[in-house]
Amino acid sequence: MDYAGRLEISYYNTIAAINSAHNIFLVQHRETGKIYIRKILDVYNPHIYEYLMEHQITGIPKLYSVYEENGQLVLIEEFISGISLREMVDGHTLTLDLIIRFMGELCSILEKLHCLNPPIIHRDIKPSNIIITPCGHAVLIDFNAAKRWIDTADHDTVLLGTKGYAAPEQYGFGSSTPQTDIYGLGILLKELSRAVPVPTNIFDAIISKCTEMNPSDRMKSVQELKAEIEKLQNRNSGNHDAEGIPRKNFIPPGFRTKTPWKMLTACAGYLFIFWACLSMEVKDATVFRLWMERITALLIMLSFVLCSFNYCNIQRYIPLCAHKHRLIRCLGVLIFNFAVAFSLLFAMIVLESIF
Repeated sequence: MDYAGRLEISYYNTIAAINSAHNIFLVQHRETGKIYIRKILDVYNPHIYEYLMEHQITGIPKLYSVYEENGQLVLIEEFISGISLREMVDGHTLTLDLIIRFMGELCSILEKLHCLNPPIIHRDIKPSNIIITPCGHAVLIDFNAAKRWIDTADHDTVLLGTKGYAAPEQYGFGSSTPQTDIYGLGILLKELSRAVPVPTNIFDAIISKCTEMNPSDRMKSVQELKAEIEKLQNRNSGNHDAEGIPRKNFIPPGFRTKTPWKMLTACAGYLFIFWACLSMEVKDATVFRLWMERITALLIMLSFVLCSFNYCNIQRYIPLCAHKHRLIRCLGVLIFNFAVAFSLLFAMIVLESIF
């Protein structure tokens, strides 16, 4: 770092440590009093930060100073007020509309990066690297793992990224390309879709297309991904409320999607339930008791179907059924079904004792 660089850095006083383990600090300029972020990086690509400082892109923090000394890079960048997307995921404050908006904004940011010459690949897309401003806009931060895309590269020379979010090619199975960021967006979308009040599967087809092992099988660009998300929003706007919770639909399970094979299966299933329950026999039972038991059996079987397939969004009111882990959700549905069955049996016993 030259003398001019040292002098400029000296104008920033450290206020607090944001992440001392990663050398990220909140600083204040002595003369202007403005707040900034100072980062000291040990692993970095100086050309990435120099380029981003010269070509400011909306949706990423503005860079004010970049200095290199003794194998470290010192950055002074814009302080972005807000909360991380990680906090929103953990706090279960996301809605379907917010997910679509944030994903669209991230696609727009990455579109600008991928359109550079050469393109810049972020390679570390995850909730903690996305800040949501007080105005509700997404900002992509932390370009430590970023690299320029060289079309002739066979493999990544430096393996960077976060486990669980990094694409296979970041582990030496190929070279990072724009499809690497598409993979990261797919993993992010999967996590966000499980964090709404009632986990949704409406993004599953998009997630699957984004997270293919082979980069050539993924979506071709973030523009394509953004278009698919917007189409999905228009198609499902009438089926979900603003919080991403499915609206009540009184059509029985099996007929809600109007898929022919599902409706045929449902018809056969419902006919079998009615036939099995209403034709059952009880030895030495009076006519009244026989029909009470038949109707009770029918109600129990139908309750199993309706509860298991979330009829009228009933699972929303059962805490375990809305849990983010699938195994616990299944356990919640099972407990709910047995609770309903026990209640119906108890009601039948009470009615028989009265009559």
